[in-house]
Amino acid sequence: MSVPFLYRAWVGASMLLVPFAAMIETRKLRDAGFSAMRAHEKIGHATEPREDGGPLIWFHAASVGESLSVLALITRMGLKLPKAQFLITSGTATSAKLLSERMPPRTVHQFAPFDSPGPLKRFLKHWRPNAAIFVESELWPQMLRRTHDSDAKLALVNARLSERSMAGWRKRPRLARYLLDSFSLILTQNDTMAEAMVAMHAPAARVARGINLKSMAGPLPLDDDALFEARAALGHRPVWIASSTHAGEEEAVLAAHKELLKTHPDLCLILAPRHPERGRDVMNLIAGAGLSFTRRTRGDMPGAQVFLADTMGELGLWYALGDIVFLGGSLRPIGGHNPFEVAQSGATVLSGTHVTNFAETYAAMEAAGAARLVADGADLAARVGHLLDDDTARAKACTAAQAFVAGQTDMLDSIAERLINALELAP
Repeated sequence: MSVPFLYRAWVGASMLLVPFAAMIETRKLRDAGFSAMRAHEKIGHATEPREDGGPLIWFHAASVGESLSVLALITRMGLKLPKAQFLITSGTATSAKLLSERMPPRTVHQFAPFDSPGPLKRFLKHWRPNAAIFVESELWPQMLRRTHDSDAKLALVNARLSERSMAGWRKRPRLARYLLDSFSLILTQNDTMAEAMVAMHAPAARVARGINLKSMAGPLPLDDDALFEARAALGHRPVWIASSTHAGEEEAVLAAHKELLKTHPDLCLILAPRHPERGRDVMNLIAGAGLSFTRRTRGDMPGAQVFLADTMGELGLWYALGDIVFLGGSLRPIGGHNPFEVAQSGATVLSGTHVTNFAETYAAMEAAGAARLVADGADLAARVGHLLDDDTARAKACTAAQAFVAGQTDMLDSIAERLINALELAP
């Protein structure tokens, strides 16, 4: 297959851009507490050895959700391939920190190299992957083609592209065909995406529906000592959680909480914004609503009408404190967030109606009684109030959420087996 002009153009442009990107990324990682040596992983300098004796399987994911979504798959493949080593790469400091707490056996993490000749040559020369598995929408042109040309087998799992991305690829059919031909197997999240990938010139025989791997990520980690302290601080107070909220959503959540306080005066809201750096803005919203609050970044525990959980990596702790969770990114047209983490914690899921990123998941969860979509803040208040008042309904919804997640895990073995066969990794 001939090399498209757009690919050649990107190769040249990337060589010019790397010095500037490296400077910016190094500063960001240093600010996040990583050493300069680790920052240099971005330009292909490995900081871990490649173990010999078995195949090396490389997983590449963009950020936190995508990275965590493949951990259970790595674990399952590791059981089937006891001599295999695993490498997982991601692009953000947050994903690196969270992965370090949950790394499967025989797995190391590195920051992903830039999509440019020098970094990728160094990276591939050191790691020599036998297979590479890319997650969701990670279609970096040189990363795909250079890995393919190194004789590694490639797969794309959990494939999901936005309509905007797909429209862009459809305008570049030669480039799309050139890149998608790199994959031996493409597993999509749903049938609609499978059809879209074929329409983008992916080889139809290599495209199939898989499962949403975010349902397989496993429960979020939590600190038992902090959980004990938080429960002691709450006592017997009822709790509900609003997590992953975005700008423009906290107002509706706080209005719902004020309404709920009229009938549940000791109710505590744990409010965890999607981006903790917005903590001060959210704090001002809470104060402006006339509600008392404590704040995690001050070292506080729940103890007022609202607890502002403005830290990273502690959602598992907050989910363990209550069994009613509203997921943000859904009252506004953002696309929604991962409901599986909530269900795995044993809680029932509430969400706004803007859930395009997880449309099929929410439809199935609603049908199973594991989730409920709400129209606005008033609807949210009514639904939370109903669950607080009806112990039987709340217990039934939580049980349904756990059963829904348990039903998904049965499919993971078949996905692992399919990847092993397609990537020619069978012992």
